[in-house]
Amino acid sequence: MTQAKELGAGQEGQRSGSEGTNVNLAEIIGQELPYLRRYARALTGSQTSGDRYAAATLETILVEPAIFDSEMSPRVALFHAFHMVWSTTGAPVAEPEADSLEGRAQVHLRNLTKNTREALLLHTIEELSFGEIAQVMKTSADEAEELVAIAFREMENSVCGRVMVIEDESLIAMDIESIVTSMGHSVTGNARTRDAAVRLAHEDRPDLILADIHLADDSSGIDAVNMILREMGDIPVIFITAYPDRLLTGERPEPAFLIPKPYTEEQVRSAVSQAMFFASTETLMS
Repeated sequence: MTQAKELGAGQEGQRSGSEGTNVNLAEIIGQELPYLRRYARALTGSQTSGDRYAAATLETILVEPAIFDSEMSPRVALFHAFHMVWSTTGAPVAEPEADSLEGRAQVHLRNLTKNTREALLLHTIEELSFGEIAQVMKTSADEAEELVAIAFREMENSVCGRVMVIEDESLIAMDIESIVTSMGHSVTGNARTRDAAVRLAHEDRPDLILADIHLADDSSGIDAVNMILREMGDIPVIFITAYPDRLLTGERPEPAFLIPKPYTEEQVRSAVSQAMFFASTETLMS
């Protein structure tokens, strides 16, 4: 949010007589920042890298305001600016340890068709239409739709593993298990409380954890995940919450993979496919 305010202040000096416009633009961008952070984190696989690209996007808009296209909706304009920065830098991620899960993930990523993951995340996690994705990526709606279809095929065929679910609502847990198994993964089980989750993880170590935030006994899915990762090391994590914006403030360690409630099947499939590529998921601190 601070960078968004700086954006307004910087533009104020460049545009005489447009103080109200500058302030409004800063406010608009500030409102969209949590969603840009969510997208950037899922794209890079980490909070640190994702936030770095989000910050670079704001800095670019500050230097070159025209990159934020006022003819687009605010969110589409911001994602378009991000995509220009991302594409210009070659869409890199940090070089991982060769023998880590993230290192093996990068090998898979290099084999994916260009722009497919970006289109997939924009459509499923950020819920942009194919037409809006076309605006972001400067392509056609048909091409955007094809990129999403390719992404699903390539990513789901690349990595399969064992998934642990932490969810206190039985119907939701069953639905998630059905989606995950239909993708070719296996489910180690479902835990309804923090303590049950820790026990389940030790009984059958998962390759991926999919966790709700609020659990049956008022315990925290965040606490459960932190305990598991402290004891068992890096495991990719997807958090599910009805209030994702509350977890995307940039003020503390936050999840790289986050899907909202209510979710769609496409969102779960996309997040699971993405998370399986990365092991450096940042944990939340209570």
